[in-house]
Amino acid sequence: MEALGFMFFSTVETFSMYVFIMSVFRYKMTDYIWQALIVILLANVQSFILRNELSVPYLAPLITILIFIFLFTTVVKIPVIWSAIMTIIGYVFYALVQTVYVSFLFGSVREAQSTDWNGYMLQLISAVTVYLISWVLYKFGLGFSFDMEKLRLKFEHILVLSLIVICWALISVILFYNHIWLNVLFFAASFAVFIYYAIKKETV
Repeated sequence: MEALGFMFFSTVETFSMYVFIMSVFRYKMTDYIWQALIVILLANVQSFILRNELSVPYLAPLITILIFIFLFTTVVKIPVIWSAIMTIIGYVFYALVQTVYVSFLFGSVREAQSTDWNGYMLQLISAVTVYLISWVLYKFGLGFSFDMEKLRLKFEHILVLSLIVICWALISVILFYNHIWLNVLFFAASFAVFIYYAIKKETV
């Protein structure tokens, strides 16, 4: 039950970040919705295992940020520098929204985390707020629109592929030595998606 609750509310939360980032930078989020959902689900499985099996919750946000950067770079085909900027903006914005709700509804982070249901409610309210803001931005044509190709690095596809392989190798080694076999497979699946789209990008 705990795993199902975590997966559901984390997916709602993480997907709201994707929707916000796509909206604020004037991309149509439905064009990549299935790829994003698959990657987000895999990322949340990994996050659950990192928190509950390895007890290293601080690694989960870092891996989520990495996965978003690779998602925007390989699937949406945004230059890696802009992918990093967009991801950080989206993550920080969501964190600000959640911080406001923590202050007004719970008074402290400890109280917000005191029960699973407090945490789920916080995730849900924060995500719904971000969805609504994203809808307003996209509906009224608000946000940013840049010629992102100007920041595309020379031989960027080689750099991105190298980073994906290096990150996958480092994470897999850590999990391998901690005998978290299932998560090794989920990470492999996630990064296989990125490698596929990174290579496909150069052949279309």
